[in-house]
Amino acid sequence: MKHISGPSFETAHLSADGYACGPDTQVRAVISVLVDNESGVLARVVGLFSGRGYNIESLTVAPVEAEGGRSRINIVTSGTPEIIEQIRAQLERQVPVCRVANLTTLGPHIAREMVLVKVVSTGEARTEALRIAEAFRARAVDTTASSFVFELTGASDKLDSFIELMRPIGLAEVSRTGVAGLTRGPRTL
Repeated sequence: MKHISGPSFETAHLSADGYACGPDTQVRAVISVLVDNESGVLARVVGLFSGRGYNIESLTVAPVEAEGGRSRINIVTSGTPEIIEQIRAQLERQVPVCRVANLTTLGPHIAREMVLVKVVSTGEARTEALRIAEAFRARAVDTTASSFVFELTGASDKLDSFIELMRPIGLAEVSRTGVAGLTRGPRTL
């Protein structure tokens, strides 16, 4: 999932790592970090970003081993390809970090997130909310006489589209999990 924003895309050339490049080209990257599951690790990782003025667009973290010894942090950030590489290199130097991978440059990968969307509406708007939810394969996980809570999993762009369509119908509240990502095929972090 290479995301290129801004006018530089039209005049950009591809760099050796597959990014479109130009003087101000911004790319979106999904970075996965395997860390020791101990207190303070997440604070150190987040501190690296805030201390250097990098933005975190999405952040998820959870244990990934049965014994709880390791956790996986998925971070979505954006910047120039040089900044993304700098972030990856700086993450690798953190003491509790075991491995770091920029899924965006490793090749094909899966990046998904989940959203809960509360829609408050009645009458025809309520029927329209159900039609849109069906088209997006969203699941109603709570229903009252005047509201729905829909659950939807997929790529961030799909979730964004669903939320925007629900806005005029009666969007009341949104809660997103953030991106979880894995490389496709046999390659692992």
